[in-house]
Amino acid sequence: MANTEDNKQPAKPLTAAQKRAASQAKAAAAKPVSQKESEQEEQVVEPAKEEKPEKKPVPKDIDPSKTIFVVNGFQGRLVYKSKRTGEKFVWEEFGDEQEMELRELRNAKSSSKKMFANNWFMFDEDWVIDYLGVGQYYKHAININEFDDLFDMDVDDLVKKISALSSGQKNSVSYRARQLIAEDKIDSRKVIHALE
Repeated sequence: MANTEDNKQPAKPLTAAQKRAASQAKAAAAKPVSQKESEQEEQVVEPAKEEKPEKKPVPKDIDPSKTIFVVNGFQGRLVYKSKRTGEKFVWEEFGDEQEMELRELRNAKSSSKKMFANNWFMFDEDWVIDYLGVGQYYKHAININEFDDLFDMDVDDLVKKISALSSGQKNSVSYRARQLIAEDKIDSRKVIHALE
């Protein structure tokens, strides 16, 4: 039931701390405020909003039997044979996808490190690289979907980008450049000369 004028309950006695706070509030209200103090009061400082980083999956939270797509980053036929199960994975051409278990990729990291070091195994999801602990191999890697965009870059930027690539991706860039030159899709002499 709501309190009304007729139905007031007696007020509880104030504690010493509450009395001090009340008297300080009265004193502050009665004190004249200088212009400088009022300007300081008007300045509201909002705490900087911290942007929360995107939450990445924690390895212990991920089921090792989870399957993910592995994309062929090699210009040609790529074959991986599991030393654990004997299963054979075949990608017929650059950009083809195969499903593999995370457990199998961890085994491949130990038995066929060149698949990662040369960026022949590519992933659409960045967390996989972190999960497998192979980030050092993918630091400068070019995403498969952005591969042809490389040839539209300024020559100086192109040279810098290519020099940072793994040897596997350098070979893939070279192979792809030859294809595009043969198809007359790269016709800039500066770009062709830089690629040589």
